[in-house]
This record gives sequence, C-alpha cells and structure tokens, in this order.
Amino acid sequence: MALAGINVVEIAGLAPAPFAGLCLSDFGASVIRVDRSSKGKTVNNLDTLSRGKRSIALDLKSKEGLEVFKKLVEKADVLIEPFRPGVMEKLGLGPDVLLKLNPGLVYARMTGFGQGGDPKVERAAGHDTNYIALSGILSTLRSQGQKPQPPVNLLGDFGGGGLICAFGILLALIERQKSGRGQVVDAAMVDGAAYLASTMVKAWSVGAWKNDIETTGTNLLDGGAHFYQTYTCKDGKFMSIGAIEPQFYAELLKGMGLDEQRDNLPSRMDS
Repeated sequence: MALAGINVVEIAGLAPAPFAGLCLSDFGASVIRVDRSSKGKTVNNLDTLSRGKRSIALDLKSKEGLEVFKKLVEKADVLIEPFRPGVMEKLGLGPDVLLKLNPGLVYARMTGFGQGGDPKVERAAGHDTNYIALSGILSTLRSQGQKPQPPVNLLGDFGGGGLICAFGILLALIERQKSGRGQVVDAAMVDGAAYLASTMVKAWSVGAWKNDIETTGTNLLDGGAHFYQTYTCKDGKFMSIGAIEPQFYAELLKGMGLDEQRDNLPSRMDS
C-alpha cells in the first residue's frame, strides 16, 4: 500500500477529520484514533469512519493523558486534530510544542473558517451548510426560482474538508522528503469548498455560467437542460438523465421511441 509505514495520530472528531484519517488508513497508513476519556470513562464516540483504525482513550486534561499522547506524537508522522482554533494550545499541545518534540511531524488542523484571521470568526461554531454558503457554492445548488438546497454534508465536511485535508497531508509528507521537516497543514472547509468550485468560479467571471437570483438553475449542468436532469418515474422512484453529447442525446431519443424530425421536436439546446 502506498502509505504503509506512515503513522497517524487522529484525535476523535466528527465527519471531516475522521474522513481524512480514513483516506490515509485506506491506503496503508497506520492510524490511531484518540478518543476522549473523562474520569476514567470513555466518552461515547459515534464515529462511523473508523475502518482500519486502532483506538485509545485518553483524558487530555490530565497529566497522565498528556504524557501518553505526547509519546504517541513523538513517533508519529502525522497528527490530525479537529478542534476550533486555540483548543490545542490551551491543552499545551499546539504546533509550537509538538513540532519541537517531533520536528518531522505533519500537524493537520481541520477547521471551518481557518486559522489566523478574525478570532471571532475563526472560533465561531458552524456546520457544513454555513461553510459552503460562505464559500459561494451553496448559491448554485438550486433550481430556478427555488431556495438553495444543501447537498447533505458532502461538499463542506467531506469534499472541501476531509479530502482536501488528506491532500494537504500528502503534500506535506512529500515536501518532508526534501526538507526533513514537518509543517502545519491548515485545512479550512470554507477554503476547501471554494477550491472545489474553481471551475464554476472561473466560468462566472467570464460570463459562461449564470449565477444570480433569476438565472441560477438555467445553466447546462444545474437543471437548465432537459437532457441533464432528474425525473420522477411512474413507480414514484427517480432516474437521472445525462445525455449531454449529441450522440448520447440521439440514443436517448431512440430509447424513448422518438425521432427529432418525425415528431417535430424542438432543438436539443432549446430550453
């Protein structure tokens, strides 16, 4: 496996951070998840992304728990932490401390709004829908005349969050081969979601994609084309159509028993 021999310490969290750990684990990294322990009892952890990981319960507010955690980090290649900015520093586990302990450590921080900005913003609570709204991408996820609809929590938590975090970790590991030094990977879900939308943002800027209140939902890929849409079937279930290219559109018509000339159908691009 590509990441065999890479040791990862992942502090238990929700969605994006454990998904980053899962991506690394699935490709061979050895991942130890640190669950929270309070007064000798493990705090209930509902992580469904624990495939291939080992776990240990530690109370990071106790001297003993901190000592064990630092020993784990001392031998690790990667640390993934899911807290709001400042929490790790309050625990005495910030990058300044742990990178001195292990100079080769890749210290990955998974947050919503990133680090180093307005403290009121970066430490604010938030969820996927807030992050993708601020990124601008949520405004595109609607039919014409309808309100935006969050795509569950795929774009912020998993795409712009966990996957981009894992990508940043891999880049840092590659760079470490040259410099011998670790670094901090600051993965913010707002930035990650915006990055995923790079093509759309460029299209907006050159007028190739409509993205205002009246015209969102009239583009080729956002429901404006009848051949790239979802439809309700007779049995109440749904099907998706994606016949963008002319040859596939021709096959679609053929499959439905239609003929453009015979049935006097409108042009394929007639919305």
